[in-house]
Amino acid sequence: MKLDQFLKWEGLVSTGGEAKSLINSGLVSVNGSVEFRRGRKLIHGDLVVLGNIKLIFAETDPQGRRLSLEDQ
Repeated sequence: MKLDQFLKWEGLVSTGGEAKSLINSGLVSVNGSVEFRRGRKLIHGDLVVLGNIKLIFAETDPQGRRLSLEDQ
């Protein structure tokens, strides 16, 4: 799944344009690095961060897994 699709799937954005804007603004990171490519393909175990929301992408569960405070 692509990064912009994942943000939409998770409900963090409502449109692809909104996802593109957040990504282009440098507000999204994947595995600790700011990501500017909205089409970046996520792989199992990738950590996606937007603000204080942290999600782990799982191929078997495209909705990812939100990390609780205990996990961080």
